[in-house]
Amino acid sequence: MEYLPILIFLAVAIGLGLALLLAAVVLAVRNPDPEKVSAYECGFNAFDDARMKFDVRFYLVAILFIIFDLEIAFLFPWAVAFSDISMVSFWSMMFFLAVLTAGFAYEWKKGALEWQ
Repeated sequence: MEYLPILIFLAVAIGLGLALLLAAVVLAVRNPDPEKVSAYECGFNAFDDARMKFDVRFYLVAILFIIFDLEIAFLFPWAVAFSDISMVSFWSMMFFLAVLTAGFAYEWKKGALEWQ
């Protein structure tokens, strides 16, 4: 009996998901327009092949975003509970920040912060 609300919630979620999928299959318009299915980029037709190589700076910027995103995601809860942490927790976070700083230094050395 304790799990009855959870089972009802799962049944409703699965039922609603299946109903929406079936509704999309049944009600979807299958009349593709060449203008609608054409590839475009920012409102323009594609200039080049979509499988062209990207400059490595795009990937470095993505790594930079992950560095700062992880830093905030882990640093904020740690800072909130700072008064209750042990020395092991403190030095674990210092090691984590050192690794992130090394990643940031790598990005800086590779010139990802200097966009041309």
